[in-house]
Amino acid sequence: MSRLHPVIAEVTERLRERSHIGRERYLARIAAAGSEGGTHRERLSCGNLAHGFAACAPHDKAALRAGRTPNLGIVNAYNDMLSAHQPYERYPALIREVARQHGITAQVAGGVPAMCDGVTQGRPGMEMSLFSRDLIAMATAVSLSHDMFDGAIYLGICDKIVPGLLIGALSFGHLPGIFIPSGPMPSGITNEQKSKVRQAYAEGKAGRAELLEAEAAAYHAPGTCTFYGTANSNQMLMEIMGLHLPGSSFVAPDTPLRDALTAEAVRRVAASSHQGDAYLPIGHIVDEKAIVNGVIGLHATGGSTNHLLHLVAMARAAGIELRWDDFDALSSVVPLLARVYPNGYADVNQFHEAGGMSFLIDQLLDAGLLHGDVRTVFGTGMEGYTQVPGLDSDGKLHWTPVAKESGNRGVLRSANEPFRADGGLRMLQGNIGRAVIKVSSVPEDRQIIEAPAVVFDDQDDVRRAFERGELNRDFVAVVRFQGPQAIGMPELHKLTPTLSVLQDRGHRIALLTDGRMSGASGRVPAAIHVTPEASAGGDIARIRDGDMIRLDAVAGSIEVLVDAAEFAARVPATADLSQHHSGMGRELFALFRQAATSADLGAGVV
Repeated sequence: MSRLHPVIAEVTERLRERSHIGRERYLARIAAAGSEGGTHRERLSCGNLAHGFAACAPHDKAALRAGRTPNLGIVNAYNDMLSAHQPYERYPALIREVARQHGITAQVAGGVPAMCDGVTQGRPGMEMSLFSRDLIAMATAVSLSHDMFDGAIYLGICDKIVPGLLIGALSFGHLPGIFIPSGPMPSGITNEQKSKVRQAYAEGKAGRAELLEAEAAAYHAPGTCTFYGTANSNQMLMEIMGLHLPGSSFVAPDTPLRDALTAEAVRRVAASSHQGDAYLPIGHIVDEKAIVNGVIGLHATGGSTNHLLHLVAMARAAGIELRWDDFDALSSVVPLLARVYPNGYADVNQFHEAGGMSFLIDQLLDAGLLHGDVRTVFGTGMEGYTQVPGLDSDGKLHWTPVAKESGNRGVLRSANEPFRADGGLRMLQGNIGRAVIKVSSVPEDRQIIEAPAVVFDDQDDVRRAFERGELNRDFVAVVRFQGPQAIGMPELHKLTPTLSVLQDRGHRIALLTDGRMSGASGRVPAAIHVTPEASAGGDIARIRDGDMIRLDAVAGSIEVLVDAAEFAARVPATADLSQHHSGMGRELFALFRQAATSADLGAGVV
């Protein structure tokens, strides 16, 4: 392992200095929660404890009555509408059985909501998506609030679910914890084939039946969707932050290796409890170095822009003040080592086969681009994560060192021959505030766009204008009143096929919005997460049709090219959002909208 890159060391030290008061308070709080040692069940009243084990099997009930062995709480995001979460249906029974084999117990502590962004894209339900993260965090805390547990196992995969689980887990940071993935579905039709049918449908050249056939051939089995969006970025983060077992993120569901890794995860979290060999609470694993490692992994893989919200919120839950400036500084020195769709042709199965997370971590460590001296659920630093799991002839789990050569240089490369010299995420600054752009899949000749604004206050209006033939020209689509305080900051991924069609016709197109794009956002330059948002008085609300806008991802700037005095004198536009705040349960999220922080603070309420 090489000496740590000075920029990474500097960013980490600034983060530590900036966060020291909040971090000290957090550590003091979890130390107080865990100060009594051992299990808290011993201090429950007899009535409380009897309620806690009333439904258990006789052997488990006897162990819980004695109170001397670890009891693990399972927080489960299972539902069988999410393909990624369907495999979790059988996990509680597996975990309980493994626990019994080791003389311990496990109980499902609670379930958390798990909505699918793939189902709600472009629909009213998407307006609840971001705030579901904070709801999941609260549900996680409720699940762990019974003083019955000595450690926790977190079962979750997708978009807001893993961030919500981790935020909730950190509120019970005195408990050891581990995240267990379920793995990706087998590869279906190629992402390029799917995208072509989507664009043909947007142009009216393909019908609904043809589109549905393509989509069903892409999303076709239990397991995580195989493109590199937020769900798979979550799995990368949990591994590079030391919360998964090494090499476990992208092992296929319902296989002997997957089950063996799940069983080993149970053993590891029990060993890190007060009754185990080496007490290690999750609040000590997630420290400043782990957070920096997460940002580094995001850059090195071209991960989801959603994590410029989620990582900030997760860090805050651990008393750490992560800023967009930290992402920007790290992006300048962390190379892009992976090309996974939408940043390339491959899917996560091909990434895993090429060496996956083990190869990536090995390369970053060798180049001095990752903190190796961290605490992990595996009981080692990051060097333990340069290994690949497997089963021997007796079905026993073991790890072997990853190869030093990529199995597919078109998907995964070494640090000395990266796809790009810098990371794929950049910050933009200008006279409307700050924004984020993902450039890893944007063509070089599209990273600077200067064109007139066409302003929309609803994403559906973009499609209608396209269908009327009004967008066959160069323009910047300004889609505002999409932020957390407006309508919950929905993803605007539905715009991608339409804007891609226009870009493919030769027009110079960009998107500017205070909303989000999916982790699957692709080739069209998109300045997203604009803060301050329009509903909070942000200057994006002063933009008018025809204003020239210059988006420069190379220089890191976004400017409305209007006289400063004239621009400041404009009365900001307003929008009637009442239709967004009722129906389909959205009115229940009114308090979230009112309390939501800005995008650069994580767009959350916790």
